[in-house]
Amino acid sequence: MTYVDGIVASVPTAKRADFLEHAQALGKIFKEYGALSVVDCWGDDVPEGKLTSFPLAVQCQPDETVVFSWITWPSREARDESWNRVMADPRMQSAAVPPFDGKRMIYGGFEMISAV
Repeated sequence: MTYVDGIVASVPTAKRADFLEHAQALGKIFKEYGALSVVDCWGDDVPEGKLTSFPLAVQCQPDETVVFSWITWPSREARDESWNRVMADPRMQSAAVPPFDGKRMIYGGFEMISAV
């Protein structure tokens, strides 16, 4: 069953181009190691909530934009087998410093249970 890694982060709005360059470089690496797809989305209609919301989850500041990204894998096993090789790739070292505060990034792995 397809497996998905999901990521939400808060990126300085002025660094949109830097984020795009960073995301595309990482995406190519993930795909080389077996990812089916890598998708990065720039927040356009992301309301702030009072109790929960994407902006609250990543402590989005007024000069930042929420990004939502995901990586699809053929399976959890394929993702787990590839992950260490991805992280050991020397190109990841140059991409290791993202153009945003990684401490406020949230992420997780998800088993896909439905797709219409």
